[in-house]
Amino acid sequence: MTFNYEIAVAGCGYWGANLVRVFNQLGVLSLVCDPAEENLYRASQIAPGTKTTSSFSDALASSADGIVIAAPAVLHYSLAKQALEAGKDVFVEKPLALTYANGRELVTLASGLGRILMVGHVLEYHPGLTALQTLARSGVLGDVRYLSSTRVSLGKVRNEENVLWSFAPHDIALILRMFKARPTRIAASGGNFLRPNIADLVQISLDFPNGALAHIFVSWLNPTKEQRQVVVGSQKMAVYDDVTKELILHHKQINFDGDQPVPIYGKGEIISFPAGEPLLKECEAFLVAIAARKPPITDGASGLRVLEVLEAAQASLDGGGAPVSLP
Repeated sequence: MTFNYEIAVAGCGYWGANLVRVFNQLGVLSLVCDPAEENLYRASQIAPGTKTTSSFSDALASSADGIVIAAPAVLHYSLAKQALEAGKDVFVEKPLALTYANGRELVTLASGLGRILMVGHVLEYHPGLTALQTLARSGVLGDVRYLSSTRVSLGKVRNEENVLWSFAPHDIALILRMFKARPTRIAASGGNFLRPNIADLVQISLDFPNGALAHIFVSWLNPTKEQRQVVVGSQKMAVYDDVTKELILHHKQINFDGDQPVPIYGKGEIISFPAGEPLLKECEAFLVAIAARKPPITDGASGLRVLEVLEAAQASLDGGGAPVSLP
């Protein structure tokens, strides 16, 4: 696929370096800006010959059609706002902003200016998770009763935001996409072990209007890496494990013999799905959105829905786990 656009990437740190690599691979990278010299050097190694600058103003004044923002989360709102006001289409890494009010302002601004606003919920472009979503929505599992999502590892520990805001946006985005509904009640609890006021692990429960439940466990203080989504339906169950890269449909359920529950232990069936790097698919989606002038699936509105849940979960966390109801 060939694209005749220019993209500037703001930020070439831990994750921004991946975005620089992929947009360079797609042949559209025109500029990388970052205030840190070591990050500009990294960009020059990844994409030799690409212009680099320490000034975000250079990106705003450049001929780039779109600006990709991979800066610290605290800067997402201000940088995205500047880019939109400069007439650029914007791809901002998750979270869209650090408050719902700021996120809503960005969505309204992008709409008023006719600009594309995309949020970096990369797992929505993951082939394995897309296949899991298809299974759940196709009726193969029956009525979905609950979903659990685990995303734990040792590091990378953030200094700016807690693990809720760093890890959980991915899981929240997937859950909202699967249930196609807003949760009515959210509760979150966690622990601060490394630094005061920065949660290192968080557990979140979400109640949905149809009675379905979702649970999220995220931590950067775990001895092993686990990235697993489990969907339990009334007829079958499914598990996607991103460590083993396997999607398994389990022919298991609970039946009743009179009033006695009887587990049915059917075999597991490996479900195949297309190969492909999720980040490449995500970056291509941004370019397609620019060309078609149509929002991608992870548009500003979807980012705003995730922000609403994040804010409610943070309020519950701050309140010692007290549930928060969404109006």
